[in-house]
Amino acid sequence: MSALFSVNDKTALVTGGTSGIGFMIAQGLVKAGVKVYVASRKQQACDDTQQALSALGQCTAIVADLSTEAGCDALVCELEKTEDSLDILINNAGLTWGAPLEEYPDQAWDKINNLNVKAAFTMTKKLLPLLEKSATPADPARVINITSVAGKLTSSMQAYAYGPSKAALNHLTQILANELAAKQITVNAIAPGVFPSKMTKFVLDNEAVAKQQADAVPLGRLGEQADMEGLVIFLCSPAGSYVTGNIISLDGGTSVKPAPFI
Repeated sequence: MSALFSVNDKTALVTGGTSGIGFMIAQGLVKAGVKVYVASRKQQACDDTQQALSALGQCTAIVADLSTEAGCDALVCELEKTEDSLDILINNAGLTWGAPLEEYPDQAWDKINNLNVKAAFTMTKKLLPLLEKSATPADPARVINITSVAGKLTSSMQAYAYGPSKAALNHLTQILANELAAKQITVNAIAPGVFPSKMTKFVLDNEAVAKQQADAVPLGRLGEQADMEGLVIFLCSPAGSYVTGNIISLDGGTSVKPAPFI
């Protein structure tokens, strides 16, 4: 049974892998025997993550700004210096922007969609040659896009561009899953609910609000490291080799919770 869920000796790239959900994923993969590359804009975050995760296994951090095509190109070039194939691509880099509706700036839409949607597409496209080299019918290469329960819900929390960007990434996931299946590459999305992260810090720092958030989840708690780690390892292991084109909610039931009667 252990072989069914083994990802040992695979190679992965996790964008946005120095904090929050990205760090959870990177840590889980490193512990499971994967050689992991993480990418982030900030040098200090990269240094800290590489040091922390190298104590558990193999981790290399690369500074990269994926909001531009040039930044994506630079990351791919850096990866190609040491790797000629890639088993797992986790498109996790993303951002949000909150403001009242009347004040919400147009530039928020451009910044959020450039990173949350376009960067995931660009990185997948540019890494196809490396993914194809590792892909086989028995063990496909994996692309996992980290979206959000916000891509399915209508509550904005004044982050008007964020939910639509994640809904777009959900749809892109299914388009790419259809097209890349012939290349033996699976493409799935994980849509998390509320997990502790940089994006949710402004909410979860308030103990009363954090409890309110947890109580609103049907399973009665927020997401944890093991929840994210387990799903990612399943998708990347032989157990998940026949799974593609899915948007998997990892939200304790939030996305299927019925609305209260009015």
